[in-house]
Amino acid sequence: MSSPSSLWLQRHAQPIVAPGVCYGRSNLAADDKATAAAAAALQQAWLKEGLAPGEVWHSPLQRCEQLALSLQALDAVFTLKADPDLAEMDFGDWEGQRWDAIARAEMDAWTADFWNHPPGGGESLAAMMARVDRALAAARVQSQTSGQPVLWLAHAGVAQCAHWLITRGERQPTAKDWPSVKLGYGEWIRLPLR
Repeated sequence: MSSPSSLWLQRHAQPIVAPGVCYGRSNLAADDKATAAAAAALQQAWLKEGLAPGEVWHSPLQRCEQLALSLQALDAVFTLKADPDLAEMDFGDWEGQRWDAIARAEMDAWTADFWNHPPGGGESLAAMMARVDRALAAARVQSQTSGQPVLWLAHAGVAQCAHWLITRGERQPTAKDWPSVKLGYGEWIRLPLR
């Protein structure tokens, strides 16, 4: 059984984008069949744990909203809340480019100052961690109030930040520390909310 003070975080299904493209904050749709399958798998796991449907927080990006709506279609008791703190990292000018087309010097600048440097002029990891930390603080309150685990539908980057903050605290990661956890499309993790 899940502890009431836990976070279930599911990644969206496969987005409709060519392999090897940087798409962080890009508002892409996900594959409909894969989205429906991911929602059904999560609902079954949630019910198997004996958990009541409740509020689902999701990234406002389309691929996560699709998953939220698919989950709600399976059980209308799930209520949805879009939270901008759960959006994926903004890669600025890198968005929509192939990763292998990004200049090596730009990648090196990011990995050399992984915490502070905003890739593509977008969002630094420090800024993203701060907003995920804010969302975690709100999740702790929700879990205490509801007596239920918290359910987020988000992105790999959000999962990595949440995992890092919960398991490693305030220590700043370097590029070699990342990713802190790998989460495939449609997969979820459960983390303690302490």
